[in-house]
Amino acid sequence: MWYNLFSLLLGTVIAGPFCEAGVSFFNISKGDFLIMETKLYVGNLSYETTEEDLHTLFAQAGKVESVDLIKDRASGRSKGFAFVVMGNQSELEKAIQLFNSYNLGQRELTVNIARPREERTPSGYDGSRQNVRQHRSRGGSRRY
Repeated sequence: MWYNLFSLLLGTVIAGPFCEAGVSFFNISKGDFLIMETKLYVGNLSYETTEEDLHTLFAQAGKVESVDLIKDRASGRSKGFAFVVMGNQSELEKAIQLFNSYNLGQRELTVNIARPREERTPSGYDGSRQNVRQHRSRGGSRRY
C-alpha cells in the first residue's frame, strides 16, 4: 500500500489491475493518470494466418510481447482477427503506420489500438426480475 502511494508521488511506473496491457504513469503536474496502451487489434486476417506469421511481421516494427490469434472454440479455426502487444508506445505507433492497409495473405489488414473489452450479459436477460417474470409467463398457461 505505502509503496504504491510512494510510487504515485514520485511518478514512477505503476503496474496494477487497472493496467491490463498498458503502462501507467502518474503525471505530478496535473495529478492524473495517463494510460499508454501497447495492445493492437489486427483484423481482416486470412484463416490461414498463424501466430508465428503475425509475430514475424510485427517484429519489423519493434519488440513483440505477445500475439493472441482468436479462434472459434468449437472448430479451432481462426476468427480472422488477433491482438498483438508491442514493447512500447513508439513501436505500437510504428506498427500501425507500417501495417494498417498492409496486404498479408491477399487481404488488406486493419491495424489499430485495441479497445477495452465490453461487458456482455447473456442474450435475452438483463438481470432484472421483471425480465425473468416475462419469460416465465409466456403462453402455455392454459390447458384445453
